[in-house]
Amino acid sequence: MEKAKQKRLEARGWRVGSAGTFLKLSPEEVALVEMKVNLSQALRARREARGLSQLTLAKRLRSSQSRVAKMEAADRTVSIDLLVRGLVILGAKPRDIARALGRETGAAA
Repeated sequence: MEKAKQKRLEARGWRVGSAGTFLKLSPEEVALVEMKVNLSQALRARREARGLSQLTLAKRLRSSQSRVAKMEAADRTVSIDLLVRGLVILGAKPRDIARALGRETGAAA
């Protein structure tokens, strides 16, 4: 959030913080959420860059299109293992996965 907007909200009595603070997440839980979000975004970007549908990826994963949609949405029921497996099926190398994990999204911080 832009600093100016944050200041305007705070001036009007709003409390501004992160999702992690709001949900009372530990630093480790925040890190885990960030990792899942980063892997999910990388999975979607890689699938779209290859011109594949969610259904096509689902068939390669031996799963369903709705499961791929949940993977791309960082649904809490999706394991990190499944996200990494999907990335590998799409041709990601360990360095690509490491790069995705290294990005900061600010989603839960």
